[in-house]
Amino acid sequence: MLQEHAKIIQFISLAEQVTGRKKLQKMIFIAKKMNFPFAERFRLHMYGPYSEELTLRVEELCEMGFLEETYIHKGSYNQYQYEVSEEGVHFLETMTEKNNELQPVIEQMQSKTSRFLELVSTLLYFDHLQQEEQIEKVHIVKSKLKFTDEEMKEAFDFIHKLEGLAV
Repeated sequence: MLQEHAKIIQFISLAEQVTGRKKLQKMIFIAKKMNFPFAERFRLHMYGPYSEELTLRVEELCEMGFLEETYIHKGSYNQYQYEVSEEGVHFLETMTEKNNELQPVIEQMQSKTSRFLELVSTLLYFDHLQQEEQIEKVHIVKSKLKFTDEEMKEAFDFIHKLEGLAV
């Protein structure tokens, strides 16, 4: 039962910390699309792919004391930061299945903004379509963000880079 919870703890441990609930959602979704074994189901939501299961697991992990959630007031909005607690580190030590191949993928995602990861994850959500159709879909469902052709190219380049790291 706690196997899926442990994967989330390990992910955040490898990232050292993740700032932003939206960023965490996008990073897990992208990792899943790179064939890392996350079980959470995602659906398209206001900010791209979203998993209610992931939200609930993170809340449970905070309640169990395995994750620390820090509330950061940023003036006009609030943000949450996640780190693995000491209890979470001890829990991870009992895990037999570790996924160190995830580290370089996480490092690449950590260096990107939530906005960029929203673009990447939305493109990946439509990865069953041809590239032109993916771009069209993103322009429809994310019209307010006005992604440029250059951002689209950068996102596809990033996806290819991650695919190379995830092999």
